[in-house]
Amino acid sequence: MDSRQYVAFISYSHRDSGWANWLHRGIEGYRPPKQLIGTQTIRGPVPKRLTPIFRDREELPSATDLGALLTAALANSASQIVICSPQAAQSKWVNEEILAFKRLGREDRIFCLIVGGEPYASRMPGREQEECFPVALRFKLGPDGALSDVPTEPIAADARPGKDGKNNAKLKLISGLLGVGFDSLRRREQQRRNRRLFIFSCSATAGMVLTTGLATYALVQRGVAQRQTLRAEAETRTAKETTRFLVDLFKISDPSEARGNTVTAREMLDKGASRVDSELSKVPAIQATLMDTLGTVYMGLGLYDQARPLLQRAVTTRRALQAVAPGDLSDSLGHQGELLFRVADYDAAEQDYRDAIRIASAPAKDANSEAQLADSLYGLGKLLAAKGQYAEAEKDLRAALQLQQHVYGNSDPRVATTLKDLARELSDGGDLNAAIPLMRSAVAMQRQLRGSEPYPDLAEVLNDMGVLLWQHGDLDEAEKFYRESLAMKRKLLGEKHPEIAAGLENVAMSLQDMGDLAGAEDMYKQSLTMRRELMGENHPDVAQTLMNLASLQYDRGDTVEAIANMREVLSIYRKVYPADHPETARVLNALGFRLMIAKKIDEADRDLTEGLAMRRRLFDENSPDVASSLSNVALLRVDERRFSEALEMAQRAKGIYTKALSADHWRTAIAQSAEGAALTGLGRYAEADADLSRSLEVLSKNSGAPETCQCSAFGALRNRRSPMVG
Repeated sequence: MDSRQYVAFISYSHRDSGWANWLHRGIEGYRPPKQLIGTQTIRGPVPKRLTPIFRDREELPSATDLGALLTAALANSASQIVICSPQAAQSKWVNEEILAFKRLGREDRIFCLIVGGEPYASRMPGREQEECFPVALRFKLGPDGALSDVPTEPIAADARPGKDGKNNAKLKLISGLLGVGFDSLRRREQQRRNRRLFIFSCSATAGMVLTTGLATYALVQRGVAQRQTLRAEAETRTAKETTRFLVDLFKISDPSEARGNTVTAREMLDKGASRVDSELSKVPAIQATLMDTLGTVYMGLGLYDQARPLLQRAVTTRRALQAVAPGDLSDSLGHQGELLFRVADYDAAEQDYRDAIRIASAPAKDANSEAQLADSLYGLGKLLAAKGQYAEAEKDLRAALQLQQHVYGNSDPRVATTLKDLARELSDGGDLNAAIPLMRSAVAMQRQLRGSEPYPDLAEVLNDMGVLLWQHGDLDEAEKFYRESLAMKRKLLGEKHPEIAAGLENVAMSLQDMGDLAGAEDMYKQSLTMRRELMGENHPDVAQTLMNLASLQYDRGDTVEAIANMREVLSIYRKVYPADHPETARVLNALGFRLMIAKKIDEADRDLTEGLAMRRRLFDENSPDVASSLSNVALLRVDERRFSEALEMAQRAKGIYTKALSADHWRTAIAQSAEGAALTGLGRYAEADADLSRSLEVLSKNSGAPETCQCSAFGALRNRRSPMVG
């Protein structure tokens, strides 16, 4: 084939990103028939694989400049594929890319995939909005490099229902890229499928015999695992019976909905706290136990100010009691660590978790101490993940998982929960390929444990499976998991509940990425109304929904509305978290980025600088969160022509990402592109070219990278919305 770097450059509206994901994977995963490999065609010899494909996932920074990176990618692409829809027809960026490719003299190498709308609807009165071909496709290029009024007939495959269908449309595009006949590929593809079907049927027959034996073995092993689980639970039940009885006494039916506003629950808790303080001073061991219990219940209701003194006194009392069981102190330290984690006092929380681990790791071990150790390792792992220390977090979560499997067996709700949170940690660390199979295992385990009945843990893991698939770009499958989770939560919780609002929001994000902005906006607003009614105007979840709504408004081009909503989000967080908090810093970083793109430089400087300073106070200097702020401030300094300062910050960000993630991670590539922009401003062109080329290479291979609020020097990368995990 053509010796250029890329087989093809995919141009599309961001609202068609689901189609772009599917097409990208389909072409790069296609293997031409062996009989054709090496055959000479008008495109050159047929290769073994059609890789790499360059996917332009991001919008361009200005109306007239494609940017050096994209211009280079177009020049280094043998062909161009345009995903055609009404959204693409209205996208000036798609149009600019088509014009740029035509001006390279390769008009005959532009192929179209129709996914919606109607070709040439612009000629049909009353149907103009259905046009799916951008104007640059509909007319030939004139000698002066501008579009003429001479119409053209684009080469198109049609994936719409009742047309070619998705598979045939993909094969038509591949036949064009290879320069071979479509019928030839289709016949060989059918032959390939027939062979696979025959092999599968033969394997199935043999597998039936094997399965019978395996099923018998599995039943025996399942019985063993169940007996082990029952023994482990029996060993811990006696030690925990009193505490669990007291927890149940103070539980309300729905703590997540009440948020501490149910009068009866608050009265019970407050009276209990008062009695513990006044009546049990002469029996400090029991007093400490009840303080720990009450503090844990307050924490579950989100009443952190009420929980904190109780948990602190429980820890202090148990430290002072010489005869206290080490496990009790370990429990209290773990509970206090969880509270401190929730209020973002990370250093103190880490110290409590590590103390709890040290105590629970004492030589004399039983099932109870191993369970406590697993709980503390699990809590520490989640904390370290929040701090961006992904390698250490993974180590602790895997250790917790191993202990839980030893204590509870391989099929247990606690094991399933840790599998789920380990998958989240791997995803946050950028390893979606490892995270998704783990989350699927957690889903399978919860289905096995819960059967077909609705259950909160199952609904939660279904939702989180959707989150990972959404991040990976598998939008159709993500939506299915989101909707299954939402339906289950409605059966469990009714029509009005914070979890229902979260489910609506996640479905909305899938619709948004698939281009259904109207449907997405309706669900966002349903979620926002529900959250405000349940939680009031100034609640973190209300802020999160507003943030996601702002993302949709930005997609739609309503920059003013989007920025106004982000300012409201910042106002809510400042009220909820008066001190430094990761969410406040995140919004400052995202809002500053949007202001920078809108050329409101002074306001952007204020917010980005404050966000960076806050993250440095909250996190270690080598945290990826600090690197994210450094990257954005570096890009702002490029805009301000403060190139030396920009270079220093970009290099620092790149170093942090390389160590915390990898040199090939898409976040590292973003920082590297900022470094290249700064070097360009300083006139160090050879170094800049090396940085920008490397950044382009990494980003072009990361089709599954989640959306971010970062940007490169040559393309503004879209704000990452935050799916609501369970």
